[in-house]
Amino acid sequence: MTKGKEEHAFRAELSQLLDLITHSLYKHPEVFLRELVSNASDALNRLRFRKLTDKNIIDPEADLEIRIETDEDKDTFSIEDTGIGMTKSQLIEDIGTVANSGTLKKLKEIRAQDKEIDADIIGRFGVGFYATFMVTDQVIIETRSAEPGAKAWRWISDGKSGYTIEESDREKRGTKISFKLDEDYEEFSNDARVKNVIKKYSNFVDFPIYINGNRENTIQALWRKKEKNISEEDLNEFYKFVTMDYQDPLGHLHLDLEGVVNFKALLFVPSQAPYDLFQDIQNKKGLHLYANRVFIQDDAGNELLPEYLRFISGVVDTKDLPLNISRETTQHSPAMSKIKNILAKKILGMLEDWAKNDPGKYEKFFKNFGPLFKTGINTDFSNKDRIMNLLRYESTHTDKGVYTSLQDYVERMDDEQDEIYYITGDNREVVEKNPNLEYFIDNGIEVLYFIHPVDALISSSLDEYEDKEFKSIEKADIDFDRTKKEKKSDQEELSGKPLESLIDVFKETLGNRVEDVKASKRLVSSPATLVVGKDGMDPQVERMMKMMNQQGNLNQKKILEINPSHPIIRNLNRLNIGNSTDETLRKTILQLYESTLLLDGNLDDPAEFVKRMNELMTKATE
Repeated sequence: MTKGKEEHAFRAELSQLLDLITHSLYKHPEVFLRELVSNASDALNRLRFRKLTDKNIIDPEADLEIRIETDEDKDTFSIEDTGIGMTKSQLIEDIGTVANSGTLKKLKEIRAQDKEIDADIIGRFGVGFYATFMVTDQVIIETRSAEPGAKAWRWISDGKSGYTIEESDREKRGTKISFKLDEDYEEFSNDARVKNVIKKYSNFVDFPIYINGNRENTIQALWRKKEKNISEEDLNEFYKFVTMDYQDPLGHLHLDLEGVVNFKALLFVPSQAPYDLFQDIQNKKGLHLYANRVFIQDDAGNELLPEYLRFISGVVDTKDLPLNISRETTQHSPAMSKIKNILAKKILGMLEDWAKNDPGKYEKFFKNFGPLFKTGINTDFSNKDRIMNLLRYESTHTDKGVYTSLQDYVERMDDEQDEIYYITGDNREVVEKNPNLEYFIDNGIEVLYFIHPVDALISSSLDEYEDKEFKSIEKADIDFDRTKKEKKSDQEELSGKPLESLIDVFKETLGNRVEDVKASKRLVSSPATLVVGKDGMDPQVERMMKMMNQQGNLNQKKILEINPSHPIIRNLNRLNIGNSTDETLRKTILQLYESTLLLDGNLDDPAEFVKRMNELMTKATE
């Protein structure tokens, strides 16, 4: 030991622990900088807190700041803060002693089992500083405690055998950490590289960060300010910084909650949906997670938002969230679940406020994000009723592009109507031509248009709303008598035995192509339509499943309904009276059936359909 210099051996097999830390627990060497900035911020926070009650410290008026200096020619790096500093004993206890041998043993066991490091272990020691040894072979700490009359000390270590401590001539309060970068990590002496890391991880640290004399963290951590003190301009600038979007957000939600779980959040709804709204949802970035203003991850939506709200961007900042030892991935914890549940409820509350007080904003939201939002019906059962109140649909009573709520639909219903009617299809133009709509339009009964693929997928979860059951008008089991409305028609209606006889010929001709043939109460101007049996699959779901099934064996038998008052059906009745085996009668029946398949999107042999149509037209024009 040289004069004035004390040599200390690391305790608790630190060399092994350091090897574990630097080679196993951190995936990216850049996190050393995040950890050093975080430690500097902690030291500044401790000093700021002390100054609230005790001004008797060294340099009480000195600015609270962090300064980083790099030298690309010499490959050196240093970070200095004006925080609380350390005494000699604190250097020995806080830096020289990191853990005990039992902790090391536990870490080795966990690593051997390919498990994540338990968050509770982190509380026993701070390993962030030692991430520095990933990028250098020797670290120098110069520090002076804020205590009046405190001496300054220099701590030097290679992170292997031990460390030395000696007095330093440092005059300023605070701590400076400096080192020469290893050859493989000389990139961190580059000014631009360091700026990128600071922007990524530490941009919202509560103290100025200077890199080679220039202030870098200029964007404020708005989520920590009172909402009344934040301007719209500040919000828009912050949103664009976090999301890299060039447009202003549609709206925002500011949260500052204390209780079962403590966290702050500033959330945004983008003004436009991305083109890949439904693609690769698990890897979406947008919701940033911070722990006391230190960046953790930018894809926290996977853990903190239900899937149907993953369009939300912004920041969540909490001290209650356990992290693994490298702070790179969050661990499953009760705090995570609580934050997730609270966020979902608060976001729904914001949307409910828009729907009530700013319908134009809500309609814009729903047009952009409604398809994804609707999927919450299938997944978020605790909030299902709230989501249903927020659903919007076009209908037979709205103009194109104009939505109605379920509440408004129910309020417009006649007292006799017990069901909420809907029809599925590819778009409004398609469903408006569906023969199954004719009775409802003719009698002024409103039908909702389920014209997005998601609508077909969630329809089975839409059981009832305000005691009104949802009913597809393409199902056979609609009770038309319950509506107490007469089907309007100027044509004479076929009935009795002639109708029964014709239906028998339909059944004989079509055979097992259909489940049944019945007289229709829903048709007004069309001769025939296909409907689904009581337990059958929604036609839109069937089409989607068929598209995904190369064998195409998902066709379900349906019920053919014929319109007894349509001229074609009455003409077929005359042919049937003359000769029930008449070729034109049978071909027309097949043609009627396949025309309904064509409208239904399930005609498998259009060539045969056209051939038969030409034969019938030839016969008609002879």
